[in-house]
Amino acid sequence: SFFLLQSQLSQALNGLSDRAKEAKEFLVQLRNMVQQIQENSVEFEACLVAQCDALIDALNRRKAQLLSRVNKEHEHKLKVVRDQISHCTVKLRQTTGLMEYCLEVIKENDPSGFLQISDALIRRVHLTEDQWGKGTLTPRMTTDFDLNLDNAPLLQSIHQLDFVQMKVSSPVPAPPILQLEECCTHNNSATLSWKQPPLSTVQVEGYILELDDGNGGQFREVYVGKETMCTVDGLHFNSTYSARVKAFNKSGVSPYSKTLVLQTSEDTQSEEQTLPFPVPLERSQLRRMSPFSSTLNLQPSFPGRSYFELRSSAHQLSLHSSLQSLNSAGELMAWFSFDPASAHADIIFSNDNLTVTCNSYDDRVVLGKTGFSKGLHYWELSIDRYDNHPDPAFGVARIDVLKDAMLGKDDKAWAMYVDNNRSWFMHNNSHTNRTEGGITKGATVGVLLDLTRRTLTFSINEDQQGPVAFENLEGLFFPAVSLNRNVQVTLHTGLPVPEFYASRSAMP
Repeated sequence: SFFLLQSQLSQALNGLSDRAKEAKEFLVQLRNMVQQIQENSVEFEACLVAQCDALIDALNRRKAQLLSRVNKEHEHKLKVVRDQISHCTVKLRQTTGLMEYCLEVIKENDPSGFLQISDALIRRVHLTEDQWGKGTLTPRMTTDFDLNLDNAPLLQSIHQLDFVQMKVSSPVPAPPILQLEECCTHNNSATLSWKQPPLSTVQVEGYILELDDGNGGQFREVYVGKETMCTVDGLHFNSTYSARVKAFNKSGVSPYSKTLVLQTSEDTQSEEQTLPFPVPLERSQLRRMSPFSSTLNLQPSFPGRSYFELRSSAHQLSLHSSLQSLNSAGELMAWFSFDPASAHADIIFSNDNLTVTCNSYDDRVVLGKTGFSKGLHYWELSIDRYDNHPDPAFGVARIDVLKDAMLGKDDKAWAMYVDNNRSWFMHNNSHTNRTEGGITKGATVGVLLDLTRRTLTFSINEDQQGPVAFENLEGLFFPAVSLNRNVQVTLHTGLPVPEFYASRSAMP
């Protein structure tokens, strides 16, 4: 009986153990759902902001068109009234002159002279009086603007703007397959190629390619888009990178592909080591743009030699790269966007994080996603809105710069702040080099960071603004802007060096 009870209890425990194991797996699934919900929320909010911004832009464009029509009607009314004023003034002057002449004639005491001109003068008076006939002293134009804006249907549509059930119960894509035969290396570039499984019928909207930092660190997105091939430039020498790709559609994101391991060659020219990538811990929002790292750069894909061997692990592939030194200039044109993760909470992002403004009247700081420690880099900020003559600041900063004050107030930022008339350079709250020339809506501010010469230079509308702003710069610098709610700017990156600096660099 004892052994029988033991056996029954053991069997019961086995069943309970199975339920506990299933519960643990279920908890893992639920925790993964929490992470996925957070990621999907970020992506969905970004999409919603972009859609609403597009509606606002369309409304602003229509407002400009309607205002143009009002201005044309305004000019037309003024022209008609001014023409009538001019015409009436001339006629009144002629009438007044005739009246004065007639009064002088009546005063004359020479009857014979009066008789000679009286008939002609009387006819002329009657003719002039007839010219002031009906309608002459009536305005030809009304002061009212007979333009009524029918905005009721649009207002109703805005009030009815709501979410619709877009998702159908469809599966997420299958993991992409890395195509070894098309992956290749050439100089300091590695090309990665992938495809969907041959029998997969699930619709794919795009792919997300991720690469670690070459030192076993955090993965980061280097490309998001519909292409199935990507070339990565400017990898560190003597480093081991891991690459992976996943697909996405409206239903969600696929699992990752197998991991591709890239081993770069040793650098025979003793390249200076750069600092690790500034990677935020959370996954970035989806972007349809070029990559944003100072050491990663998308280029058109190209054929090249392949260097592969299968590792013993079934889940990893090894790509041994024969990478050479950087190009002769040692420069990479970097693409990047603004970084919501490190920005002040009052900063408002739109346009795939390329456009920023602020909901505060105080200055707030936003940084770019990319940190630079070497090379020549140039980016521009176009002024989309500029009201009430504020003084935004543009420049570079350390990652731990003050976010709730104007750029340059502390020793972690090097900036130029500018209003509608003049500009100043500022670092550690020291203001120098007042220079005439300001910004308005539509202006462009350029920032040129030359870490070979260790200088920072600014331009406004493609002309250098003042002298070289700062010298002896060293370390890791992030593009930075400070602004308040009266300013909106859009970032433009991956730009060539401006002519005024290129010509100076070419001088012996």
